[in-house]
Amino acid sequence: MTDYVDGYCERVGPGLWGEPLNSLSNLAFLVAAVLVWRLADGGRVGRLLAGLIGLIFVASTTFHLVATRWAAVADSVSILVFVLVYAGLFPRLFLGWRLWWLGPPAFLALTVGTALLGGGLYLSALIGLGIFAAILAFRRDPHWTHFAVAGAIFALSLSLRALDRDVCDYVPAGTHFLWHLLNGLVLCLVSRAAIRR
Repeated sequence: MTDYVDGYCERVGPGLWGEPLNSLSNLAFLVAAVLVWRLADGGRVGRLLAGLIGLIFVASTTFHLVATRWAAVADSVSILVFVLVYAGLFPRLFLGWRLWWLGPPAFLALTVGTALLGGGLYLSALIGLGIFAAILAFRRDPHWTHFAVAGAIFALSLSLRALDRDVCDYVPAGTHFLWHLLNGLVLCLVSRAAIRR
């Protein structure tokens, strides 16, 4: 678990500042956490989401600083926790379902399915945003636009993440830092929708 991980264009060797842009761009998550906390205005849902975004900030920053396998796991787990919590909140807040607790296992099943088909771990989140937007649009809930916009931004973000290793020869810093910046915005949008609900 302490093995060195060199997974991004920007990293040229071990060391805390081997990925300066990737490390500093995690500040987008800290900004998102602060904004969501302020939007929460004391509400439990908003504070919970702000805390989870803060956890993503800590885990992702740690990973890009130390570049070890355990930190990579922590980074992925922090994102997964946020998504699972949101998968439970969505049916409860937006649909009023009593069986809201089925959301997290349903999302886990979708994630496993897309991963087995070669879609990676994040394709399921993109599909989920599309499903949320479609359900709310069908119900004529004005919040559907939050999820549609968040889905479009996340699609761009996911594309830039996938391109990182392919553009190393042309863009030495890579594109992964843009994944952080755009995802901070995505987390803000979906959290804002939940708080307003």
